[in-house]
Formats: sequence, C-alpha cells, structure tokens
Amino acid sequence: MMTKTSSKQKTRSATNEIISIDDNLLSPVTQVTNSISSDSTVTHPIPPIWNSESRILILGTMPSPKSRQAGFYYMHPQNRFWNVIAEVFEEELVFTNNTLKIATKINSQNITTPPDILSAISARRDFLLRHNLAMWDVLASCQIEGAADSSIKNAVPNDFTQIFENTNIHHVFCTGKTAYALWKKYCAALYEDRFKLTVHCLPSTSPANAQWSKDRLVEEYKVIARI
Repeated sequence: MMTKTSSKQKTRSATNEIISIDDNLLSPVTQVTNSISSDSTVTHPIPPIWNSESRILILGTMPSPKSRQAGFYYMHPQNRFWNVIAEVFEEELVFTNNTLKIATKINSQNITTPPDILSAISARRDFLLRHNLAMWDVLASCQIEGAADSSIKNAVPNDFTQIFENTNIHHVFCTGKTAYALWKKYCAALYEDRFKLTVHCLPSTSPANAQWSKDRLVEEYKVIARI
C-alpha cells in the first residue's frame, strides 16, 4: 500500500532568504483566504523567484485568482506564458497549468489524471533560474476584481531594492501594458537610473488578449533570449 509523505518546497524571498513552502499552503482555500482582506484588497502571496545569477526580471501586475490558488505565477489554465517562454528557449514543460488535466497513457488508453502541482511549480522555478530569469509582479497589494487589471485601485508597489542590489539585472520585461504603466507610475523614478535599467513592454499572454496568437507572442518574447 502506498503512503503519502508530506513535502516542502524552497524558494527565495525578496531578501534572498530561503523559504520553505509546505504542500498545504498551495491549497486553493489557503491561498485565496490569506491573500484577500475583508475590504477586497489583494495582497501578493507568492515570493519572487531570483538568485544572484539572475540577469533579466519578468514582471506582471498581480497574480490572478487561479495563480494564487496554485501558488505560482501565470497558472491560469488558458494563460499562454509558460508555453510561450518554453518555446522561446526551445524547451518543453512537461506539466500543464494547475487546473488542466494531464493525459497519461496506461495500457494504450488515454487516462486523465490530476496534474502534479508541486512538480509543475518546481519545473517552472528551475526553468527560470536555469535561464537566469527572475520573476515577480509590480504590485504588493491592490483592490482588483477577479483578474481584471483594468479594475485595479489603491495600488501599492513591491520593493525591488534587494533584488537589484544583489543581482546584475539591467533588463526588465513587463508582461502587458498595465504592468508597464504601473511600473512607470510607481517604480521607474526609484530604480531605472539608479540601477541602469532598460524596461520593455511585451504583449500580455492572458487569454483576454486573444488578438495575439501564440506564434505572434513567441516572436515578441524572443527578445528575452537575445539579451
């Protein structure tokens, strides 16, 4: 009989400390409850991904409800970010986003099984660090309706000082116009000259940006691999 063992994952905070994340913290109830206050203000629940070898920072606005449930970035089942960035670096991520099903062949039959969320997160984190990519979001908290960036109010930015002081990052890529606008409003004056940053605006990989096909997104995102 198989027994289930608990496991913990490790990631780094903005101060580059190792943080252990227990499996239980990745449950939908825990993530949503801990990140939404009584006044509907969403507090960013996911630590940044980076290390001293990071050379590029990828920024969104605020994790969507699906990403907060999964405990990682760009995990809405229809968000194309991970498929796009994997193709840019000519790799393939085995695990799909958190609410998709994985088709497994057993005795030549396609059997649908729940995805391994912890393995999916680990693969994505390893991918980022292997390619010297850091990842976070512009905002530490805000009021937002669902995943609609257009509804953001009372925005509070993250503090990026520790990341920039402890890496050689000089290129920042914002994954959408809202992230770019929020960066320019709240962060540009604090960091761009001080850390000699070049900040780029890439098209959103959200399913809401349906006018951009995956192929077009891949072509735009290839700029990351050229740096």
